[in-house]
Amino acid sequence: MFFQQNQNEQATDTPNQIDINPGMLMEKIDSWVDGFVKLLPNMVVAIIIVVIFYILGKLFRSLIYKASKKRDRENLGSMLGGLVRYTTIAAGIMLGITTILPSVKPGDLVAGLGVSSVAIGFAFKDILQNWLAGLLILIRQPFEIDDQIVVSDFEGTVEKIETRATIIKTYDGKRIVIPNNQIYTNAVKVNTAYETIRSQYDIGVGYGDDMDEAIEVLKEALKGIEGVEEEKGIDVLPWDLAASWVTLRVRWWTKSDRSTVVKTMTRVIPAIKKSLDAAKIDMPYETQVHLFHDQTEDTDGDREKQREGWPGNKKKEDNPKPKWKAEKEIAETEKG
Repeated sequence: MFFQQNQNEQATDTPNQIDINPGMLMEKIDSWVDGFVKLLPNMVVAIIIVVIFYILGKLFRSLIYKASKKRDRENLGSMLGGLVRYTTIAAGIMLGITTILPSVKPGDLVAGLGVSSVAIGFAFKDILQNWLAGLLILIRQPFEIDDQIVVSDFEGTVEKIETRATIIKTYDGKRIVIPNNQIYTNAVKVNTAYETIRSQYDIGVGYGDDMDEAIEVLKEALKGIEGVEEEKGIDVLPWDLAASWVTLRVRWWTKSDRSTVVKTMTRVIPAIKKSLDAAKIDMPYETQVHLFHDQTEDTDGDREKQREGWPGNKKKEDNPKPKWKAEKEIAETEKG
């Protein structure tokens, strides 16, 4: 009876007019409710599938992290574990969608993701580059946590290697966040890559002093200083014949961390100064000789004749004489 009435109402529908038909609205809502009720079992199954894949993702992440932790690769385990976890969850969501909507095939979803991934790749190019660079850094390990590195104009201790950036702490207590892409594509100096590192300092001694004696004095001065690795050797090399002194380069080895290098340097420099003073070896300061040439003329002071910087006449006899030459001629005339 309801459908017959609905057909009669449609037959009497007036063209080019807005008709409100409550029967059609109720029929549409009824069809939606029926479709929702039919999909309820599929939705329950889909939710269960997503929950199972979520649990599996967490389990895989935990296993990968524990395996990496045993090899002291916690950061790598955290990154790979996160990747596996979210990939597993994404697979569960795709399977859940195909369960709710059987007409949607997994191949269609994968194809759609392939097209969308291109757009996402362009939109998040820098983020993806930094993530991939971070993964390669963790796999290849050019440096590790607590290493002291120099990247571009930044120097400090590595605190953490994240998926997007590497965090370092400078020696004066500042935190620097450097994108992994910059680290991977630029030169990185790892100061603590090896156990020891060599330091050096140049000192100048006078030309009148015995260079061999100065070398022996400097070698003895560095022996016994805390922080100097004597078994690695102490070198004092004649390095340059400067204008005012002979340059001797003093080289020694210390532990590679910044604190030891700086503290040892502060002990070495006073020891060099005291030892040279005790041996009466001169450490000359820079000497310069300035020669001044008298460029005044005998007409200076005469407003009618002085040139005030203007060029001289083409005829030499018309040019004024230098003042020193004029004074010399006057003195010779007076003697004669």
